[in-house]
Amino acid sequence: MQSVVLASDTPEQPVVPASLQQAVLQPSASLAEGTQTIRGWDFNNGANLDGIMTSMLCTGCQASALGQACAEVNRMLSWRLSQEPQSAPSDQHQESGLTPANIRCKIFLGYTSNLVSAGVREHIRYLVQHRMVDVLCTTAGGIEEDFIKCMAPTYAGDFQLRGKDLRAQGLNRVGNMLVPNSNYCAFEDWIMPILDAMLLEQKQGTLWTPSKMIHRLGKEINHPDSIYYWAYKHNIPVYCPALTDGSLGDMLYFHTFKNPGLVLDIVSDIRSMNDEAMKAPPRKTGVIILGGGLPKHHICNANLMKNGADFAVYVSTAQEYDGSDSGARPDEAVSWGKIRADAKPVKVYGDATILFPLIISQTFAKQQANQ
Repeated sequence: MQSVVLASDTPEQPVVPASLQQAVLQPSASLAEGTQTIRGWDFNNGANLDGIMTSMLCTGCQASALGQACAEVNRMLSWRLSQEPQSAPSDQHQESGLTPANIRCKIFLGYTSNLVSAGVREHIRYLVQHRMVDVLCTTAGGIEEDFIKCMAPTYAGDFQLRGKDLRAQGLNRVGNMLVPNSNYCAFEDWIMPILDAMLLEQKQGTLWTPSKMIHRLGKEINHPDSIYYWAYKHNIPVYCPALTDGSLGDMLYFHTFKNPGLVLDIVSDIRSMNDEAMKAPPRKTGVIILGGGLPKHHICNANLMKNGADFAVYVSTAQEYDGSDSGARPDEAVSWGKIRADAKPVKVYGDATILFPLIISQTFAKQQANQ
């Protein structure tokens, strides 16, 4: 005879509590069609730089920011006035014979001195040599280190080298790079006769500004490795409102003892720098800032004069939590009117010595190769 199992005797099936399901298994909303999926480069396809860099956009973390930065720079490079609904060129452009299809974005490049001490100097020189940027802004070290490298090299060192030992050897440490004191002695020997000549020209009516001085030094260096030689050749303005804050300042100081009287007018330069942006329209402006400090603020503040830059890329290790301008994200500049509210700026957190050559490889270098 078969036994009868009553319903009350059936074991209860385990049930996940509804509250737990709601807490852990919250239903997902549907993402918009076309949302980027995350997938890295497959090295089964080889070690291809273009492929690796294209995959950055969908890799996630700062790799995606790097991909976005490349896209933003390419938007700067591809913009033409003819793309705008009202594309009439300015009187200045009409006089030069440019059509809307030939009028491109005006690009401001800012960088700190350590990048010129490092090998990024050669990357910046490449951009200036091929007229790919329109305005430069840097610190005093970003000027003098370029000229000094035309006279003597900077050497690889180590972050851990002891300052006391280096001082006794007459070696100056910039991060993990070494600059011998003898380099600055060579710089003094080179620049002092130029300062004498500038003073003489001042007495004959020349008004010197930091940018005019840099232009003159670019002419005098006459060396194809120099950023400012090419800036001189192509008449690309270089602004450095803190020109005295470095070895150049030391040389100007020494010169006041030997042959006093040289004057640099910074007011004329702030007029010129702000006019670079204010008078740019109908051209759009783009800013590329490597690092922070003075170059970052000087470029962004100039673009305030036209209600903000249209394109922007920051590359920096600095964080915003101390309230510094160096660490500020682009959105802070939007609040000041230094970047337009409808812009799509990008900040990449990282070392520009690594990131900037990668950006160039996917932007400026490709444009140059296609010309």
